Amino acid sequence: MALRITDECINCGACEPECPNSAIYEGGTEWELDGKNFGEGDAAPSGKNDFFSNEYFYIVPDKCTECVGFHDQPQCADVCPVDCCIPVEN
Repeated sequence: MALRITDECINCGACEPECPNSAIYEGGTEWELDGKNFGEGDAAPSGKNDFFSNEYFYIVPDKCTECVGFHDQPQCADVCPVDCCIPVEN
């Protein structure tokens, strides 16, 4: 399971530096995994898609561990002032 940032995001950027896995990216920014760059329209290696956003921060599902092994709670959700970091089952 991973977290998703909803379109309620106000682009404050509080979540990005808190992520221990560097799984959070500013809207429109290409993301990297295992030395390969990905961007808009690219699926994650796991096949997951529809997480990239040009408008607001987004979380790469293949990199998100919900902070397990780092913290007791997902740090992005803890620092989000509008509670838009939510768990997704799929």
